[in-house]
Amino acid sequence: MSEHNKAIVRRLFEELWNKGNLSLADEFFAPNYAHYDPSTPDVGRGPESEKKRATLYRTAFPDLRLTIEDIIAEGETVMARWSCRGTHKGDLSGIAPTGKQFNISGVTIARLSNGKMAEGWVNWDALGLMQQLGVVPELAKTKAAAR
Repeated sequence: MSEHNKAIVRRLFEELWNKGNLSLADEFFAPNYAHYDPSTPDVGRGPESEKKRATLYRTAFPDLRLTIEDIIAEGETVMARWSCRGTHKGDLSGIAPTGKQFNISGVTIARLSNGKMAEGWVNWDALGLMQQLGVVPELAKTKAAAR
């Protein structure tokens, strides 16, 4: 079961996020899928919410590329440590395109049930993204400027 669940998460990253095959969300996510990520807007539950979330980020970063760095599974739980890169070419929740590139990392913990994601907990470097886009100043630069 663990190897099968890891394969599902790998496909999710590659097909939905990297290739933008949103139609596969119904295959990957349970109808009542719950997503826990304080860094992203709440867009509801289930496959439709994930289509909205992927569209939000893929519109802002059309060259978005997620890479799984490590993946571990135990029973119905899969943990993936990942990196993500892209270029800010579209609106991101009211942030106009900057044309800047970014490279961040994050962790996703997924609970699967009957071959579909039932719950997902995501923690990623949202501050690092905002700093790399120039929306939020980097702390070290702010301190140096204040001297």
